[in-house]
Amino acid sequence: MTMIIDGKAIAKEIRKELKEKTEILFNEQGIRPGLALMIVGEDPASKVYVNMKAKACEELGYYSIIEKMSADTEEAVVLAKIAEWNGNPQIHGILVQMPLPKQINPDKVIEAISPLKDVDGFHPSNVGRMIIGLPGFIPCTPAGIIEMLKRYNINASGKHTVVLGRSNIVGKPIANLMFQKRKETNSIVTVCHTATKDFTQYTLQADILIAAAGVPEMIKAKDIKSGAVIIDVGTNRVEDPSAPKGYRLTGDVDFESVKHKVSAISPVPGGVGPMTITMLLDNTYKSAVKEYYD
Repeated sequence: MTMIIDGKAIAKEIRKELKEKTEILFNEQGIRPGLALMIVGEDPASKVYVNMKAKACEELGYYSIIEKMSADTEEAVVLAKIAEWNGNPQIHGILVQMPLPKQINPDKVIEAISPLKDVDGFHPSNVGRMIIGLPGFIPCTPAGIIEMLKRYNINASGKHTVVLGRSNIVGKPIANLMFQKRKETNSIVTVCHTATKDFTQYTLQADILIAAAGVPEMIKAKDIKSGAVIIDVGTNRVEDPSAPKGYRLTGDVDFESVKHKVSAISPVPGGVGPMTITMLLDNTYKSAVKEYYD
């Protein structure tokens, strides 16, 4: 019987744990984890994501602020606000919502955030620490995937993990994490990307397939072997006149065609998605208690 990896349930469990730890932290040390959020421009999706993060902070008892800037804001203004937050002891995590307007260099923005407050895990310092296996902030979606494997007791050691996609946000970091010598990973990793002429020859070898290509339902039953574990990172909006909103969300994996062939699979929605904001909250708590940098 196929095991459904319920990211929504795991996220709820982790948030409960974080709320309890936050109460203890405040009662014993007077510290409340603080997250500063910045949004530049009027992108509707960005507004939704930022509000979701702020609401999650409120539910856990975190301190949070949202800095809203107009789409014509100059880069120097953004960098100045980040510098201010870097020096604010109430702020333990800083997140600048992407995408940014064209006049603002996202790389400059990421590098301006103190590595000690880089709870997104994108600063080159944290990326470097991750690569060589030092403690640091791990990008939230890959961190969520590792947590899902851990909490469902899926042992990747010695297994062949195939990653579809090589983005800086998911593909590259999860590939690196999966081959690191740690209890829940330690696997053999293959990365497929746009230059892969026949990805099926690799996915058919996968004991664990992590799909993060951003192509709706590209993986069919014919592309995987029986008993594989599937982690579907894709979140794609597909037009569907029969759906109440006129569209439906689907992953990179054709869930219906593969669900009876695999041993475990994360659904879309309700799989990896809920874990991303939860791991952002987890990183913010760890920053507040200086778990990584002390």
